[in-house]
Amino acid sequence: MYSDPISDYLTRVRNAIMARKKVVEIPASNIKKDITKILMEKGYILNYKFEEDSVQGSIKIALKYHPVTKMPAIKKLQRASSPGLRFYRGAKEMPRVLNGLGVSIVSTSQGVMTDKEARANNVGGEVICYVY
Repeated sequence: MYSDPISDYLTRVRNAIMARKKVVEIPASNIKKDITKILMEKGYILNYKFEEDSVQGSIKIALKYHPVTKMPAIKKLQRASSPGLRFYRGAKEMPRVLNGLGVSIVSTSQGVMTDKEARANNVGGEVICYVY
C-alpha cells in the first residue's frame, strides 16, 4: 500500500516515459482523473480512457512522443506538495513553470486547475505538481 497516490501516479507516468511505453495503466481516483484531463488539454498526453472494471477503476493513458525524434512530450513531471509538507500558494504568488512555458497543477476550492486558470479566477490552493 502506498501512502501518496498522486506521487505514485506521477512515478508510473515517468517510468513509462523512460521505458518508451505507448500506454500506461494507473488505478483511478477523482483527482487523478482531473490531472489526466489537464495533461490532455495542455497537449502532454495523446489520449486517455477511464475504465470502471473493478471497485476502483483504472485510467489508461496513451503517452505522446515526437514522430521523428521519438522525444517524449513530457520532459519533467515533478511533485510539488507531499503529504508531509503541503505547498499552498495564494493567487498572487502562484508559481510559474519555465516562465509560463510549463504548467503547475493546483487543487483549489473550485476544483483542480492550472496555475494560469487559478490566477484568472483569483483563487489559491495546494500546488500538486509541475509539468514541462
